[in-house]
Amino acid sequence: MTSQDADRPEAAGTSRRSKITPEREQEFFDAVLDQLRSCGYDAVTMEGIAASTRCSKSTLYRQWKTKPQFVAAALRSNRRVRFTDIDTGSLAEDLRQVAAAAGEGAGKDTGLLQALGHAVMEDPELKCALREALVEPEIAALRAILARGVARGEVPAGHPALEYVPAQLFGMLRMRPVLEGEQADAAYLVRFVEAVVLPALGLP
Repeated sequence: MTSQDADRPEAAGTSRRSKITPEREQEFFDAVLDQLRSCGYDAVTMEGIAASTRCSKSTLYRQWKTKPQFVAAALRSNRRVRFTDIDTGSLAEDLRQVAAAAGEGAGKDTGLLQALGHAVMEDPELKCALREALVEPEIAALRAILARGVARGEVPAGHPALEYVPAQLFGMLRMRPVLEGEQADAAYLVRFVEAVVLPALGLP
């Protein structure tokens, strides 16, 4: 970089961004996600995050220009896949373990989805970040589990119920709090898999 480059505003901004350590950045993201779950999207502000993390507003605005960008970055930092290590050699048992794992994080995930609510539909960046962080990785892992079951001959490759399994599991996570006022916890989801998903696939 030349000395002239260093004098440009964007170069200075890059320099300022580099002062935030990954650990400090994660503190900001954790604060965003905590406030989303407890207060909802509309109540989250750059000012509130700055106050809770003891930093200046200008630090946050230099790093993330708008609240949607900040929330999207926090969502992407939360990306995780819980099902990649599940491989018992039995599709029925794999699906029980998927249900248990999904149910263990039900409160946090459902709270986050409910907090984002309408904002996700209005902001393409938020919608994309939500899918990248919480939806696509776990659906891909679940489809890999189903594909292994097909490869073992437990379910026919063209079975019509296969494509609906992700919607069944993740839809129940989202809808039980709405319909019954309770989280779809691990025990509930395992019962759901045994009563609905396994019979649909023709599994014991």
